[in-house]
Amino acid sequence: MALIDERNIRKATLRRVAEQMLTAARTAPKGRGEDYLALAIAEEDDIRAISLKMKEIGARWDSPIFLRDSDSILLAPVLLLLGTRLKALGLKKCGMCGFETCEVKNEHPDIPCVLNVGDLGIAMGSAVSIAADHRVDCRIMYTVGQAVLEMGLLGNEVKIAYGIPLSATSKNPFFDRP
Repeated sequence: MALIDERNIRKATLRRVAEQMLTAARTAPKGRGEDYLALAIAEEDDIRAISLKMKEIGARWDSPIFLRDSDSILLAPVLLLLGTRLKALGLKKCGMCGFETCEVKNEHPDIPCVLNVGDLGIAMGSAVSIAADHRVDCRIMYTVGQAVLEMGLLGNEVKIAYGIPLSATSKNPFFDRP
C-alpha cells in the first residue's frame, strides 16, 4: 500500500482550485454581456517578483500594508490575478461614473466605468466562493493588484487589478498575521 501524503499534493490541489476560481470569475454575470476581465494564475517566480514590487511600492509610499502583504503572498503557492479594462458599455441612461453619457466617459479612458468595476467585484466574489466551497484560505488584496498594474502583468489596458493568494495550512496566513 502506498500512502499519499497530503503535503505532497497540496500545491496541485490549490492549482486545481485556482483554475476553478478563474472559471467562476469568467462565467460570472457581466453588464450587457461585455467581458473586459483579464485573469491569470501566478506561481513561484512570479509570486516572488510581485512580492518584490510590493516591497518597492511600500517603501516608495511609506505604506506598511504593502510590506506586510508582500510577505503574506510568499506563503501562497498559488496567486490569482484579476483585473479589468475600462470601457463604457454604451448605455443610453446611466451617468454613475459622473459623466452624462458613455460617449463622454470614453473621452476620459482612465476614469472607470462603474459597470466594469462592478463586474470585477462580482467576478472576485464568484472566485472566492469557489475557494470557500473547497475550504481553501484566501484573501482579496488590492496591494497585489497595484504591483501587478505597475508590472503590466495583465496587459497595459488593464487599469484595475486585485490579487487573491491561496493557502491550505492549519492557519490562514492572510488573516492571522502581525
